[in-house]
Amino acid sequence: MLMAVAATFLTVSATSALAAQSTTPRASAAELAIDAAIPRPEPANVPPPTAGDFKMDSTASVPDAAKAVDKAIEKPAEPSPTAKAAEPKPAETVTAPVANDAATAAAATATAPAAEPAKEPVKVSTVAPADQPVADRLRDMLGAKSLRYFDRKSERAAVEKFYSARDYAPQWTQAGKLTDSGKGVIARLKDAAADGLNPADYSVPDFSAAASPDLLAEAELKLTASMLDYARQAQSGRMHWSQVAADILYPEHPTDPTEVLANISTAKDASAALDGYNPPHKPYKELKAKLAELRGQGDGPMIHIAEGPALAFKAATKKQGEVAPEDSRVPQLRAKLGVAENPDGTHYDAKVAAAVRKFQESVDLKPTGVLDDRTVKAINSPKRDRQIDLVLVNMERLRWLPRQLGAASLGNAYVILNVPDFTLKVMQNGAPVWTTRVVTGKPGKHATPMLTETMKFITVNPTWNVPPSIIYNEYLPALQQDPTVLQRMGLRLERNRDGSIHISQPPGEANALGRIRFNFPNKFLVYQHDTPDKHLFAKEERAFSHGCMRVQNPDQYASTLLNIVMPNERYSPEKIRSMYGRSEIDLKFPTPIPVNLTYQTAFVDDAGKLQIRKDIYGRDAVMLTLLKNSRNKDLEVMVSHAQPSYARPKDGLPPGVSFASDNTYSSGPSFFERLFGGPSTVTPPAPVGRRPQQRFTR
Repeated sequence: MLMAVAATFLTVSATSALAAQSTTPRASAAELAIDAAIPRPEPANVPPPTAGDFKMDSTASVPDAAKAVDKAIEKPAEPSPTAKAAEPKPAETVTAPVANDAATAAAATATAPAAEPAKEPVKVSTVAPADQPVADRLRDMLGAKSLRYFDRKSERAAVEKFYSARDYAPQWTQAGKLTDSGKGVIARLKDAAADGLNPADYSVPDFSAAASPDLLAEAELKLTASMLDYARQAQSGRMHWSQVAADILYPEHPTDPTEVLANISTAKDASAALDGYNPPHKPYKELKAKLAELRGQGDGPMIHIAEGPALAFKAATKKQGEVAPEDSRVPQLRAKLGVAENPDGTHYDAKVAAAVRKFQESVDLKPTGVLDDRTVKAINSPKRDRQIDLVLVNMERLRWLPRQLGAASLGNAYVILNVPDFTLKVMQNGAPVWTTRVVTGKPGKHATPMLTETMKFITVNPTWNVPPSIIYNEYLPALQQDPTVLQRMGLRLERNRDGSIHISQPPGEANALGRIRFNFPNKFLVYQHDTPDKHLFAKEERAFSHGCMRVQNPDQYASTLLNIVMPNERYSPEKIRSMYGRSEIDLKFPTPIPVNLTYQTAFVDDAGKLQIRKDIYGRDAVMLTLLKNSRNKDLEVMVSHAQPSYARPKDGLPPGVSFASDNTYSSGPSFFERLFGGPSTVTPPAPVGRRPQQRFTR
């Protein structure tokens, strides 16, 4: 359409344009805009535009020059009085020179301002002006110096992401003052001793001395690093279990630094949130309470109570008022026994007397509540230092256990076996359901391992497949002396196609595993089982096996577990015993039950009394050495331990031992005295015709 208008102008004024060229005034700004908006001719072979090409989108944005053209064509706007005065006459406008159109358009284009590129929106900082200098320093320090504060890659990445998301605003201070969150974290770190941890491992910077943005930023990162250290060690331990022994295997449950930062920074009570990384188990909480009692609610040097006259509190009577003698030792006694009320009080009042009575009960003294010489000596006993060490070691071991001990779908049911206590418990809904005595592994290479696994099934009438360790370390040396020993023990020997040896004992009353085996597959090849050798359960210390655990009442144990996983089947010990026979029967669990093998030399019994057990495997000593002589950074280094291997003898079977035509070797009972609980040296075989005492246990 514009081109048609231009053509009309050219036809009407072609002759007069040249004559009037010298008298035509320069085009106005409006005319220049119109000329600039007229499109140039398209290249050749482009079809001419149609009416549809000029339909305008009512919602589209139109440039100002194009709008001027549209208005000029459709309906000229009424000019203002000022514009009318400067406006040329119509005849002069019509006779504008055609030759100048292109030059005029080019000039208009050249003088028009270029379109500016789109600018990114300016990001508004969310940091308070008073904290901006600290935020700037945090940005610099996390970019180049974060390795100084966070030597773990995962923590370094989490911290950088955390502060970046908040524009590097400090978390623990605001305008240079500690926030409630910062105060809560510092309080928890300073009280780390109450959790069985070492406060020296968690550096707490002095924010009051941080008088510059640099110092505030440095204190900020140091506190963040200490907070992450505490959370990690509270949940997983100050040392890794692989540093203690090769026969320990617990599932890893490390902290997620991103989760820790999010949790603590948004918690209403940062101290309580940080405390939540300690074990949630009841045994841990009970030991924590005992630790406070032993320390007198503190972690300083042990308080020594001086000798003096006996102190006794007497309640008020009708004839006589309350008697609370005064003594300068009472404040120390309050601190020693954890009496927080009136810490500087010198009167031996009812609170102090009650604490003395409780202490007397814990050390098997007559609970009179009177502070006499025997009670003072017991309070000052060095055994309390030893007990504190044992409690700390056992709290550390409890950190290795899974956070969730039981199966949630089974009412948090689980099995827990404490090796030094030689006791097994079935737990459900936080309470013991059934308890029995067990026999555990002998000290040394036959120690029962520490692990967590899941029991998946029970085998009634099991076959005992002798482990390679026993074959190569026990049986083959025995066969060197007596080729008939396996026959007399009721074992079968088979040679596999690859030349290896397999020894087994068929199901039966004399089977080394008894009538029932409880299976929780694990890398150490240990399990729980029955035994025909019952007399060992009468002993106080019962470390006699090759690593497996013998259960005193396996039929009751089996029915207890089966009633948890299959309550509608109504198993009873009698029903279990009715299955005894010569064929293996597997009773599979629809839902596996967690089994936790622990090593607790210090624990609190059902009566609330601290119990101490013998360190039969020497693991307390190893851990105490690590805890006292190493810094936390060294303790957390992963140490890989290979499982002990057992080399096969070079020559296979000893002289005189041969295979039958069916490639098996039949043998019958004896020799379990040495192999399963007797002397460790090789003893001569029993004379022919005599049947020695048998110990059919694993």
